[in-house]
Amino acid sequence: MVDQDERRADDVTMTFGGNATMLLRIGAFTLLTDPNFLHRGQRARLGYGLRSKRLTEPALQPTQLPELDGILLSHMHGDHWDRVATRELAKETPVVTTPEAATCLADRGFTATADLRPWQTHTFTRGTDTLRITSVPGVHGPGPLAKLLPAVMGSVVELIRGGVAGPDVAWRGYVSGDTLFRPFLGEVLERCGPLDVVIPHLGGTKALGLTVTMDGRQGADLVELLKPPVTVPVHYDDYDRFASPLGEFVAEVARRELPGTVRPAYRGETISLRA
Repeated sequence: MVDQDERRADDVTMTFGGNATMLLRIGAFTLLTDPNFLHRGQRARLGYGLRSKRLTEPALQPTQLPELDGILLSHMHGDHWDRVATRELAKETPVVTTPEAATCLADRGFTATADLRPWQTHTFTRGTDTLRITSVPGVHGPGPLAKLLPAVMGSVVELIRGGVAGPDVAWRGYVSGDTLFRPFLGEVLERCGPLDVVIPHLGGTKALGLTVTMDGRQGADLVELLKPPVTVPVHYDDYDRFASPLGEFVAEVARRELPGTVRPAYRGETISLRA
């Protein structure tokens, strides 16, 4: 029989703060993703004079956060790391991100960045347990637009339990980051193994008239490619540059009769990331 403490040690939950901000509790580890604390009506700075207006109120603020093992940052854009995050988050908090974003954060006084190139890993350890993060390449902008947008990474996050028989992956999830769908994302399965959950960044975000994040159709392409038992979509209705509502993704998954469960999270809600 598994006791209560052991069950908690294997729990994997997500509290959704809005946009791509999530508080992930993975066994004994706690991660924050893409911290975005701007309020409704405020504008995120996207560079080159581009801004995006927040349409919703965030469900998490820095004062509500527990002690963090680290922050997972997909890329340096004002709707994924905003001026509030720079001002309020502890500068010594480990941040796992791209080399480009790590340089930006170092300039802002953050002292514990881990810059990952595609397929490199970073680990956190507690006792015999390890949280392993593997950087997955992404494409934020098509064609020449790629040179104008920040480098982006997705992340495979794995809870590895140590034991007498050796380490064992107790849970594995993929957070896409702001990428467009590309067939090479199938390497996630080849390199890391089957997934317990996929968390895609959707919304069909438009910049300079071009789509720069997955819309409903591309999100369904990703589900069809990776075949997760659970999909938890995020990043679809918080800013005025989103052009593809959540319903388009849900309808496309249903139309194709894809296996698995789509489990939308609502701001402020805590859900399980297990099937």
